[in-house]
Amino acid sequence: MDRIAEAFVRARREKRAAFVAYLCAGDPDFASSLAACRALIAAGIDVLELGVPFSDPLADGLTNQLAAQRALEGGMTSAKVFELVREIRKTSQVPIVFYTYYNLVFSNGVEAYVRAAKAAGVDGMLTLDLPPEEAGEMLTACKQHDVKTVFIVAPTTPTTRLPKIGAVATGFIYYVSREGVTGVRDQLATNIPEAVARIREHTNLPVVVGFGISTAQQVREVARHADGVVVGSALVNVIRDHLGNRGAMPAKLHGVAAKLVAGTVV
Repeated sequence: MDRIAEAFVRARREKRAAFVAYLCAGDPDFASSLAACRALIAAGIDVLELGVPFSDPLADGLTNQLAAQRALEGGMTSAKVFELVREIRKTSQVPIVFYTYYNLVFSNGVEAYVRAAKAAGVDGMLTLDLPPEEAGEMLTACKQHDVKTVFIVAPTTPTTRLPKIGAVATGFIYYVSREGVTGVRDQLATNIPEAVARIREHTNLPVVVGFGISTAQQVREVARHADGVVVGSALVNVIRDHLGNRGAMPAKLHGVAAKLVAGTVV
């Protein structure tokens, strides 16, 4: 069993949802980013979703756009993202999923990029702007190198497309609970139970829910219905708030993440 599958099986055995934590790789610099990732792992996250910094992150709201900008200005490159994964792997076997855009993969050569990701220790790839109909080369490379694929379902996704998405995903399905971009929201979307049930009719893979989840109570509500809960902006905001005191950031991030992780128990 691969690391992603193991994480969801373990969470299910412990009667909780898996907690998927998002950070932008290299935000605000390499050392701080590594410390942040280690703080999240120590807080008990189940899956680490690493955003690969990109100059035009269309699916991201302002919080994650600025995180990507900080990372790029701090000198982050594709090679350094792989290096970050290798450093994490020295002390942890937490599943790592790249949250990326296709141009970053395509411009480096799809097979070469996926091979390098696997060699570094990446378990899965979520390519935000790559629909299943155009993902043939990516799917072939991921199958060849045993990298799991993650695809998105949105509130606007027609039911007729769900079998196609379910057929190409091999890691988990990511349900975007709101239309629009990433970011903290005061209230959850109201149709999450129905949406998750609809997706499960077309896949046996875990279904995780993200976009707009930022408090332990929101995590708890989503965990009642989904196999996993994704939190990103609320964690990225901790990094933003400690740019002037980066040494204090890991402990604060650990505390925030631990409270969110506690909300996964159902």
